[in-house]
Amino acid sequence: MVGAGFAGLAAARELVRRGRDVVVLEGRDRVGGRSATATIAGVRVDLGATFVGPTQDAVIALAAELGCPTVPTYSHGKNLIRWRGKVRTYRSTIPKLSILELLDVSRIQWRFERVCRRVPVEDPWSAPIADALDAVSLEQWLRSVRAGAATRELMAIMSRVTWGCEPDAVSMLHAVRYVKAAGGLARMLDVKGGAQQDRFPGGTQQIALRIAEELGERVLLGAVVDTVERRDDGRLVVGFGTGRVEVDAVIVAVAPQHRQAITFRPELDSQYRELTRHWPLGRLSKAYAAYDKPFWRTAGYSGEALSDEGPVFITFDVSPSDDGPGILLGFTDARTFDRLPPQQRRARALDGFATLFGAAALEPIDYLDHCWGTEGFAPGGPTAAVPPRSWTRYGPWLRRPVNGIHWAGTETADVWTGFLDGAVRSGLRAAAEVDRELSARSSSGGPG
Repeated sequence: MVGAGFAGLAAARELVRRGRDVVVLEGRDRVGGRSATATIAGVRVDLGATFVGPTQDAVIALAAELGCPTVPTYSHGKNLIRWRGKVRTYRSTIPKLSILELLDVSRIQWRFERVCRRVPVEDPWSAPIADALDAVSLEQWLRSVRAGAATRELMAIMSRVTWGCEPDAVSMLHAVRYVKAAGGLARMLDVKGGAQQDRFPGGTQQIALRIAEELGERVLLGAVVDTVERRDDGRLVVGFGTGRVEVDAVIVAVAPQHRQAITFRPELDSQYRELTRHWPLGRLSKAYAAYDKPFWRTAGYSGEALSDEGPVFITFDVSPSDDGPGILLGFTDARTFDRLPPQQRRARALDGFATLFGAAALEPIDYLDHCWGTEGFAPGGPTAAVPPRSWTRYGPWLRRPVNGIHWAGTETADVWTGFLDGAVRSGLRAAAEVDRELSARSSSGGPG
């Protein structure tokens, strides 16, 4: 197993359950992948993946098995939006706009979801309209259907928090497939009834830590895999630093972009190599500010907010209770945020919170941020921002096994792609593939 994120750990756990011997090689000094939990004002918060919601059954079931409960995301009261220089309130998923702007948003949402119905999630490249959709970016499609400025600006916020990129950087085919895999725009974006409905008070990384504890010595940290070599007898030799391990099959459970750090011998077909260069990760950062109390609740606000100006463009209330501490989570625009020194990042983030929630937000008792795009090992996040002309050219090789090598990771999932649930589902799918392959080899007298 290459990678001890949710995909790799779920795969390893499932294979052990099926009676297989496994080893998990992880390049970082921790497990969890793009899930990492830290502490602010004595409260655990997630630097990466945070929320879960209805129909995310795989990760919810896994968490329940491991004794990791969820709590509802706070959503009582009025939401806020900073829009064209003014801050206003709203209560639904879509902010208060003019009647013409609201009609345009509804029209574009209807057209987008009508396109979704015409694209199969399992093999989107096979749709009759796939070439046309993959030839344009989400931004180009929005302009082609004459989306108004307000609609495009709201879709830009969605693009930043979903893929960590602007709408002009992501393929329309990818956007359609991704949203369909989540069950639609409302399911993907909503808090109540949507993907942000619940969170883990102990953090999401505890799930990975408990799986790693189950697996014990099977998990090796600081093991950066650099080679996967197939021998003449069909066995695979996985090299990491000065170590190596011989296996009958391997699951590579890292983001497609990071597969290119591994040398495969014999060399994989060109489509596999090109995929790694055309499936880049987006960039998304987070900032947290802690206060004695969640003062915005007293004022009747939910803590959920949007902003059309950076660096903070969407916020959530992740406070443990009304009694405090109050904790605001803000997603930030990595393009302008990441390059700033720490004190400037803090000042800019607090200014963003204060613009929405008032001057009290400038006086936190604690502050924390994390820039995934600046990590030294496997940078980027939260998921791939797949550009135009990538799905139709390289999509069929995203998870197609080759010579005992199988692929996992949330980008390879058909349900909740890009989310923790997708990662777990991909690991279970890859584990089942490997188990079937090894069973078939054994019945035919081969290795495994």
